[in-house]
Amino acid sequence: MIDIFTSLSLSTIATAAVIGYLFGSIPFGLILTKVFGYGDIRTIGSGNIGATNVLRTGNKKLAIATLLLDAAKGAIATILISQWVVNIPNCATINCSGPGQCSCVGPEIYSYYQILPLITAFFALLGHIFPVWLKFKGGKGVATGLGILLTLSWPTGLAAAGVWLVTAFLSRISSLSALVAVGTSPLWAYLFGDSHLTYLCGAMAVLIIAKHHSNIKRLLRGEEPKIGQKKD
Repeated sequence: MIDIFTSLSLSTIATAAVIGYLFGSIPFGLILTKVFGYGDIRTIGSGNIGATNVLRTGNKKLAIATLLLDAAKGAIATILISQWVVNIPNCATINCSGPGQCSCVGPEIYSYYQILPLITAFFALLGHIFPVWLKFKGGKGVATGLGILLTLSWPTGLAAAGVWLVTAFLSRISSLSALVAVGTSPLWAYLFGDSHLTYLCGAMAVLIIAKHHSNIKRLLRGEEPKIGQKKD
């Protein structure tokens, strides 16, 4: 994957990264709670801007909306770049009337373009976790990560979602469910045969698990609250 930085222009890579970051940094949890009269979500419960903390307002519909929008922003950014890559002329697939009669990208370079959606996806997650608008203090990335996985590889995304649901059903602990889901996501990507996505899942897992450091400490102490409790 290092070769991508020598095969594509810096501006191309930067564009993919910036689009991902800007979409990911939209703080839907904060926006929705303010619009619907719940004030600043950062003063409630854990202070997080994600759906789990929005649920602590008591408004389940608002929490679901936050979950869906946080997932959608990562998905939309990734889809935009994926669609752009699909429309890049590939010399291996297009028909030309003769040598030099069309402008296209060689197969090897085109393969590097296909990595751009993964870069966009990673920066969308970075944007959600470290939004510049909130002094780099954002959410924990679970919903955004799930939206990304469902977009890039729906079998991997569904497997991760299934792990979350089973763990949540058994434990009733949102953070534990998230940790198990993201921790196993590289395995699902590998089993479904996508090596590049396996690397992305590994990188996203590191970020999301690191963001859950306080939850991990409470889990070890047996103090992590159940889903729906008012305090984190």
